Amino acid sequence: MKKILSIIFLSAGICAFSQQVENIETILNDKISIRAIELYDHKVWYSGTEAKFGFVDLKDYKNQKQIKLSEEKLEFRTLGQNKTSFYAINIGSPGRFFAIDKKDMKSQVVFTDPSQTAFYDALHFVNDKLGYTFSDADKDNLLKLAVYRNGNWSMLKSDLKLNEGEAAFAASNTNISSTQKYLWIATGGKASRILRMDLKNEKIEVFNTPFVQGESSQGMYSIDFYDDHFGIAVGGDYTKQEANINNIATTNDGGKTWQVQASGQNAGYTTCVKIKPGSKGKEMIAVGDRHISYSSDFGKTWKKISDEKGFFVCEWIDAHRIAVAGNGKISVVKLKF
Repeated sequence: MKKILSIIFLSAGICAFSQQVENIETILNDKISIRAIELYDHKVWYSGTEAKFGFVDLKDYKNQKQIKLSEEKLEFRTLGQNKTSFYAINIGSPGRFFAIDKKDMKSQVVFTDPSQTAFYDALHFVNDKLGYTFSDADKDNLLKLAVYRNGNWSMLKSDLKLNEGEAAFAASNTNISSTQKYLWIATGGKASRILRMDLKNEKIEVFNTPFVQGESSQGMYSIDFYDDHFGIAVGGDYTKQEANINNIATTNDGGKTWQVQASGQNAGYTTCVKIKPGSKGKEMIAVGDRHISYSSDFGKTWKKISDEKGFFVCEWIDAHRIAVAGNGKISVVKLKF
């Protein structure tokens, strides 16, 4: 009986990780570093270095367009969208908020943060009328958020103080996630914590995590939530990319408590994680500078499905395809189940 049960469990494990990469097709090659992508109108839209912004058509890869949002060599690591426009903010000072019209790709600066410490790590829209973007704090260490409400940007007033050396990573534009009820922000560095905002009253709670932290290169780099309760966080230490201890965690109570997963048994430093739509949180994909990994059990165990290097950000196109982008390229990964 024990032998039979062992065979059954082994077979179940094989089935759980039966997916594999069928092929990876590069659809954009360019002298650019891309850390933020959005899907819209069957296209992959991106922002990146050299002030570049553009798209690649998923129906016809040859249909591409790229513009420069500025004559200056600005670097963009953020990108968000609502019904009419894309928004992108450059890292560094001054932080300029660009709005790009979806119809004609004409852009304009609609808001500016002149502070010397401006460094916007992620931009996220809750819905067409509400969006948030998170910046490294000023010298006072107060939480720094800009909010988009009904067409206008402004700074959110907050008396929440971050720890010394606590910031975030502009690695993939994914250290913010939301549902209709909550907005979550993942910090990193000297402290790696979860900030949870109640979207009704903008009250913010702060929760500690067991994530690797304490050094400026450590912490959560990316989060994604399926609903008000279940979420996943990934990250690590970009200076020690093989290190894989306490760099993946999940929550089942909306971010209040976190359980470390696959510690010592994952592919290491990871910059982006995305839950597969329709999977109810069970399936997810993650990328790091040196791997593409997949989980089919709510993030508890992971399988490295590709050693492809240079990807920083990912997004599900459909149930079998993922858009990935990073150092000099955008690619489409097709999974075989």
